[in-house]
Amino acid sequence: MILDVVDLRDFYASSLGSIARRMIRRQVRALWPDVRGMRVLGVGYATPYLTTFVDEAERVAAVMPTRMGVLAWPERITEERNLAMVAHEDEIPLPDLSVDRILLVHGLEYSENAHLMLREMWRVLADGGRLMVAVPNRRSIWARTDHTPFGHGHPFSTEQLNKALRQSMFTPVRDARALFFPPSRRRFWLSAAPAWERMGLRWLNPVGGVTIVEATKQIYGGSLVGEKVRRRFYVALPAGGSAMSPATSAGEPANSGRSGKSPARSKGLSSDRSLVVTLPDPADRS
Repeated sequence: MILDVVDLRDFYASSLGSIARRMIRRQVRALWPDVRGMRVLGVGYATPYLTTFVDEAERVAAVMPTRMGVLAWPERITEERNLAMVAHEDEIPLPDLSVDRILLVHGLEYSENAHLMLREMWRVLADGGRLMVAVPNRRSIWARTDHTPFGHGHPFSTEQLNKALRQSMFTPVRDARALFFPPSRRRFWLSAAPAWERMGLRWLNPVGGVTIVEATKQIYGGSLVGEKVRRRFYVALPAGGSAMSPATSAGEPANSGRSGKSPARSKGLSSDRSLVVTLPDPADRS
């Protein structure tokens, strides 16, 4: 089941969602402490975490999948300042190599084809760019409760997420966890959330509610296709016989002189010497 943008907006407007945003944003900022001069793109419902980059990055924009819907962002804006758009998850309306950082939140777990979605991220990401993906952790209690967005869609283990990234030509480089406190709306658990986060980061890392992985874009080097190399072969002249010459390989008779003698004898060559000819490389025949 995919949540729409209204459900996601309402969650982050609640007390539980506000604390969850703060804990996840802390890990996002730890992985990307400096984005000055960079172009940052949020995909999915990443706007709660993009706000921290608006005043720092060169440019910030948000793309929300058509199945999810779209809301204007930032919320308090003029018509000229809307930074959000809606698009198909595998058809982002941006040129190739056009962004330096992509933050994918509330997107991959709802995707109908995770590979195509990640390949589209690869296309618009600049060479040397970074992708950060946040998904529900399969091992956590957050993935088993449906009153938060992290209990919907397809959860991932760290191994599954890393495999999906590698299959889409990304190299995972770092990972983090967040949301170690129980997904409860009760005031006691909400007030204890910071303490739970500190304890979880130290001792309970595998069971954090959200898995965050940073990956780099893989670029494979290629080799130029040049002309096929022609090798030189040494062919021994048989005694009293004739040798193949370049003319012979082209279909001309080897003994074209009127003397009727072999080319080697007519030129005063001894019968045991070798003639150097150029023949096609046998490997070219394949």
